Amino acid sequence: MRRIVHLSDVHFGRTDPAIVIGVLNAVRRLEPHLVAISGDLTQRARSWQFREARAFLDALPCPQLVVPGNHDVPLYNVARRFLSPLGNYTRYITTNLRPVHADSQMVVVGLNTTRSFTVKDGTIRPADLRHACQALSRGGEDLVRIVVAHHPFEYPEDASMPWQKAAVIRALEALAGAGTDIFLTGHLHLSYTGQTAARYRIAGRTAVIVEAGTATSTRRRGETNSFNVLTVERSTIVVERWHWQQQTSAFAAGDAQTFAGSPAGWTARTPEPPPVDVEDAIAERRD
Repeated sequence: MRRIVHLSDVHFGRTDPAIVIGVLNAVRRLEPHLVAISGDLTQRARSWQFREARAFLDALPCPQLVVPGNHDVPLYNVARRFLSPLGNYTRYITTNLRPVHADSQMVVVGLNTTRSFTVKDGTIRPADLRHACQALSRGGEDLVRIVVAHHPFEYPEDASMPWQKAAVIRALEALAGAGTDIFLTGHLHLSYTGQTAARYRIAGRTAVIVEAGTATSTRRRGETNSFNVLTVERSTIVVERWHWQQQTSAFAAGDAQTFAGSPAGWTARTPEPPPVDVEDAIAERRD
């Protein structure tokens, strides 16, 4: 059994200090085998914000797997955005933009989906996709395989660049072919847990998708601050959402969903919530 804490969109530079302390206290008590952070460590990719994010990571349990988000790329400094988009990220957080965590029960692969030419959206470079598939393919059949990325693997139907949707589907099919069991993402500040077969309508192996709300940011998008706790075994995945409780100034466990494994992938044992309306969510998410 492995316990994974999934944090996302911490947005240092626009955080609630009491909630930051609450996250640290809760995660330490959980004693996870891995902390996965799916991007947007800062609000505007400034050095002081990365220093705060670095202090936060240093206060969390290890091991950790971290990937950048679109907010970790400078927005207003155009020169740095195109010449050194992740300069501060690699200076303060990690130089490893293709992180992999592997142990006797799971392999977890991080994908960098940030791009300089778009403010909100992201894509996967072919070389990064090949690296991820190779890393996922290593090891025995008993390993649980997990992908961590900032952007959900989906775009609205009226996306300004239609080729992005085709690229996302190709990436999903490649990662599913490599045996991916779980996708951990963020970006929308909206929590969701479901199955790829229902959400993306692609053929082949069914994986579990887990999208996190914002752990510490004041930009809550109508939800309370939250993070996910996954209990992972070869035959069972349990995803539990931990919510901030204002009255107690602490995080507490909330709803949970359970998925059962089979040769064809994962099936929900508990009813799935309605899918997040990604088109509306992306349209509303203004930087």
